[in-house]
Amino acid sequence: MTERILITGAAGKIGSLLRRSLRRSGRFLVLLDVAAQHDLDAGEEAALVVASITDQAMMDRACHEVDVVIHLGGISGGGATWGEYLDVNVDGTRVVLEAARRSGVTKVIVASSNHAVGFHPIVDGETVPDDLLPRPDSYYGVSKAVGESLGSLYHDRYGMDVVCLRIGSYLERPTAPRNLWSWLSPGDCVRLFEAAIAAPAPGFRIVWGVSANRRGIVSLDEGAAIGYVPQDDAEAYVEQFDAPGPDESWAGDFIGGPFTAPGFDHD
Repeated sequence: MTERILITGAAGKIGSLLRRSLRRSGRFLVLLDVAAQHDLDAGEEAALVVASITDQAMMDRACHEVDVVIHLGGISGGGATWGEYLDVNVDGTRVVLEAARRSGVTKVIVASSNHAVGFHPIVDGETVPDDLLPRPDSYYGVSKAVGESLGSLYHDRYGMDVVCLRIGSYLERPTAPRNLWSWLSPGDCVRLFEAAIAAPAPGFRIVWGVSANRRGIVSLDEGAAIGYVPQDDAEAYVEQFDAPGPDESWAGDFIGGPFTAPGFDHD
């Protein structure tokens, strides 16, 4: 039986990675993005959908006969206005979850972010739990915290399995000292999403999306509970940088790093 997976935000960095890496026999990918995507490769078992995650009718159609939704779509990072985050990240996530509910999708994997808890202080010797209460560092972080809350609501009210992945720093390789704890390698990113897809009846769950970093500060317990076994470690790159990079001029002592700088958000 063919497994159908819908990926929103399929043209983005992680979406493009998963488009390549989730391919396998017996799996069909529905690749949705507001931006045009490159054409299907020969033999690629997939469909391309150009649509906004805020369009309920289009999302309803995209979710038809889908088994799992991977929700990556939305505004990534800082720099947008509150109105833009509200429209795309907050209401867009609600639209995706509602489309999944209407279509009988039993599992949605939501890309959350470390910025949902970015104002949590980093304390030496303390491990940050998976289910840390929201403490957003920005409008973007607020939008991700709301996305987690919507996932909780759809699980409790409708019985949908919702796995929220608090992604650290998805990069080809670490580029700044902060990444020594926050890095999520491409290989581990794929392993994380595959684990979330395969996990039987996970319920509502928040999982940290980071690699097996020696200097890690966040819990990997919930990842282990769904079968995520990271294999990469940022320590392999530690000698390649010894000073903050251009986006790390304000790192503070908080999980969110530069997002916690005074005046970060501007309408």
